[in-house]
Amino acid sequence: MTGWAAKKFWTSVDVVDAENGFTVALDGRTVRTPLKSELSLPTRAFAERLAAEWDAVEEAVDPNSMPFTRAANSAIDKVTPQRAEIIDMLAAYGESDLLCYHADQPKELVDRQRAQWSPWLDWVHERYTSPMIVTTGIVPISQDPQSMLRLREPLEKMTAFQLTGMHDLITISGSLILALAVTDGAISAQDAWPIARLDELWQIEQWGADEAAEELAESKRQDFLRAIEIFGIST
Repeated sequence: MTGWAAKKFWTSVDVVDAENGFTVALDGRTVRTPLKSELSLPTRAFAERLAAEWDAVEEAVDPNSMPFTRAANSAIDKVTPQRAEIIDMLAAYGESDLLCYHADQPKELVDRQRAQWSPWLDWVHERYTSPMIVTTGIVPISQDPQSMLRLREPLEKMTAFQLTGMHDLITISGSLILALAVTDGAISAQDAWPIARLDELWQIEQWGADEAAEELAESKRQDFLRAIEIFGIST
């Protein structure tokens, strides 16, 4: 992340008022994004998360250990100037939503998918008047354009910071429907995660767990849970 100081140079970290919200100051100097934009945060809660990350730095700045700072930088430097393109990309997940592609065998997997995925297909139909077409296999299908427009509408209403959290909820799970259910409060991110991983969990039951794959899955789970926190503290 170009522009970040490699070594710690500050002794105090404070949350301070900014023109459009809050920001973080290091020894009285406000933090800026990698592109030198003002780090204006929408809520005090968001600013406090960043302040905690900067306060935890011991010697060298490690962006990988500062997920809320990275999210704020992304919201300001990437999402804000590319808002339309990002909404297009996220809305497109509805066309190939995980929950719409079911297996045709074995029966136990088919039944499990139906039991865990169908309720959320019913939910999105009722909540957004968006009936979804379900298929078996991996051959792409076309969804109803009106349904896709209705699922796009909530994305259009989100702030750049909310879209930053929503991005990870959608891309990590592979499901626009599940992400909307989580942000609507219809299901917790904790409970949505195993639904998104249903196929992987099935494979683990059949063939056993792979340590490297499980470590990657745990990393994704943490990112998924953090994404709803980012979304929640954005307003």
